[in-house]
Parts: sequence; C-alpha cells; structure tokens
Amino acid sequence: EPLSSLGESRRRFLIGGIAGLLSLNPELGIARQYDMGLEEKIENFIKKLRKDKRIESDERTAWSVYDFTSKQKVVSINEEMPFQSASMVKPLVALAFLHEVKNNRLKYDGISKAKLRASIQLSDNQATNWLIDRIGGPEKVQKILRENYEPIFKNTFIVERIPADGGTYRNKASPRDYSRFLYALWANQLPYSEELKRLMALPKRDRIYDGTKLPKGTIVIDKTGSTGRLCGDMGILIVKDRNGRLYPYTVIGVIQKDSHTNNYRSWIKSRGDIIREISNI
Repeated sequence: EPLSSLGESRRRFLIGGIAGLLSLNPELGIARQYDMGLEEKIENFIKKLRKDKRIESDERTAWSVYDFTSKQKVVSINEEMPFQSASMVKPLVALAFLHEVKNNRLKYDGISKAKLRASIQLSDNQATNWLIDRIGGPEKVQKILRENYEPIFKNTFIVERIPADGGTYRNKASPRDYSRFLYALWANQLPYSEELKRLMALPKRDRIYDGTKLPKGTIVIDKTGSTGRLCGDMGILIVKDRNGRLYPYTVIGVIQKDSHTNNYRSWIKSRGDIIREISNI
C-alpha cells in the first residue's frame, strides 16, 4: 500500500517497524563490498549519456547505493567528493534542530513542527531559514553536526542560509555523507529518527521513484535538491517483491554543473530523468 495513502500514525508505525525487524550492521566502517556488475552498468550508462550529450562536459555526477538486505555498499561512484547540497541540506538542518530539542535547548511545538514539515515536504526555503536561525545560524548547524555526528558528516559544510532567490551554492556534502546519514536514520541512531523518517516520507515529488519502473507501493523516504547548477536526490527506497518481502536500500544521485544553466526547467527535468533512469537500473 502506498505510504502516502496511510494515516500518519500508521505510517509512523510502518516505517519504524520495518527498520526494527531488519538486522543492520553499521555503514560507517571502512570495509566495503561492491556489486561491480551493477556499478559497471551505471558507469557505462553515464559514459553513453556523455557521448550522446545528455550530460555535458562541465557536469560531474555521483552515485551511491547501499543495500540493507545484503549489508553491502553496491555502488560508489564519486561518492567521497563534496557536491553542492541545494535543498538536500534540509534534513541535515532538521537533524541539528532535533538535536537541540533532545537537549532541551529548543522546543518541538506546533510552530516548529509546521516549519519542519514545510522545510522537508514543501522544500520551503523560508521555513528552513527559520530553523537555521533558531539553531543559531549556519555555523551553529555545522558545529552541531561536526561535534556530535562526526563519523557521519566528514565532508559536509553548512555555511549559508538559503538566499531569497533560492540560489544556494555554498553548502556542500558528499554522497558518502548522505549515505551514512540515511543509514543512521534507518537504524534509529539519530535523535527523533522516527519523526525525521516520517517527515521525509510525506508525499512529495521525487526523482528515485516517481516516473520509474519500480513496483507500485514502494515506500520513499527522501529529499531532492534543485538549483540552476545542481539536480539531486537522496533517499531510502523500500521495495516489496511479489511474495511480500521487503528490500530497503539507499539511492543517492547528484548531477552538478560548473555554471548556471540557461534553461532551468529543461535542465532540471532532463537531469531528473537521468536520476530516474539510474534508479531503474
């Protein structure tokens, strides 16, 4: 059953129950195992896209997939490189805010709940800036993540509020950091993990399930990022097979352009479709 059609209490129970039933090993370790067949397929597909000019010479891409069932990192392409975060920074800001709530320095009341929901589900920039300001500014957000979650955020740099025009280019994070964040979130290792998963699972447009050939009813816990220089998505997909077995895995895709595109709508759509094609693979 699609997660978006469930009541919030049932949705919260389902997300938490799935994570609790699965035995997980930390994704934080150095040792990695790769399905080179899958990684090679993606690399060859990207090469073809470049040859066909669907990805330009001034664009870099990164891809990451972690399989919770096999407990393996199966795709790691440019995963350690910091890329612009765009709106994918918003769950990280939410984590910093909830960290302060846990330590009784901020309140999770009606107003802050509405701001968190608007930031994650609607990708509301003003709501995100409200959260950043309550935390104490970008530097404080960065300090909270680095001092308390350093094993996760090794190449994350939060240095600015989101400008009025939405053109946020200075905040950065590596796909590997997103992968570690999603792992810790799935394993309930973060403050208010269940609430953050619930927020990220609220119905919204995405690039790793919507428009793909993945099975109907796949659960999506994600956040997209979009600017005139970046198109991305990072999330957890929970796919059900014909026998009802659940297969959760992370998918992170980022395409970054050196200079601002001349046609935002066309560029974002085409690069979003590329992320969907990778998710299909």
